[in-house]
Amino acid sequence: MENAGRLLRLADVLRKLDVSKTTLYAMIAAGEFPASIRVSPNTSRWSETEVDAWLDERRNRRPRKKR
Repeated sequence: MENAGRLLRLADVLRKLDVSKTTLYAMIAAGEFPASIRVSPNTSRWSETEVDAWLDERRNRRPRKKR
């Protein structure tokens, strides 16, 4: 299994993406954002590596400004 790196709490993910909890869960339900990792019956975390990769993919998709 690939090393997931650091695991982020919900608050960390929301801060990193600057979205609401409702928006985050809607993106997950639509398959647009990585699902959380269940670490115990009442605890979920997100792989920082996966979150960063998702952000990098979005950054690479945006149009580049012409000089």
